[in-house]
Amino acid sequence: MALNSAGGPIDPETADNNEEMEKQFAVKVVEHMSTYWAILEKLPGSKLRLTKYDDEILEHFNKDFPDFDLKATIDEDEMKSKEGKESWRNFINQYEKKVGDFNFGTMIRANPAWEYGEKETIFVVRMQFYAIEIARNRAGLNDWIYEKNNAGKSS
Repeated sequence: MALNSAGGPIDPETADNNEEMEKQFAVKVVEHMSTYWAILEKLPGSKLRLTKYDDEILEHFNKDFPDFDLKATIDEDEMKSKEGKESWRNFINQYEKKVGDFNFGTMIRANPAWEYGEKETIFVVRMQFYAIEIARNRAGLNDWIYEKNNAGKSS
């Protein structure tokens, strides 16, 4: 995602913190999080497609991260370690020309059994979100959200 201002492109390495830009970013992150949760309440995750590349992303994720335990709480320190960053960077960059906003920041639940909350989320880039959530959805780990939201409702 290219950042621009009225004066032209913004270099994120040298740009000062802009409070208005940070607020706009935070709003987008919360909107994404809220929208995703609302979708999971209306449709079982196991029936959901997040992108037109879900099958490819899942296959790639399983190949590059074969030991990733979908049911476990994500170890943020491990994910953001030097080795973790390198592995994820190699994975993410392969989607630069395929997936819009592939490296835009978003939030993911650290554990699929938890709801979104301040202590239950991790800041990741969009492709990490897609990879992990597609895998969780295919494994049925997010179906509980739909079931909880629709418990007692007549079909």
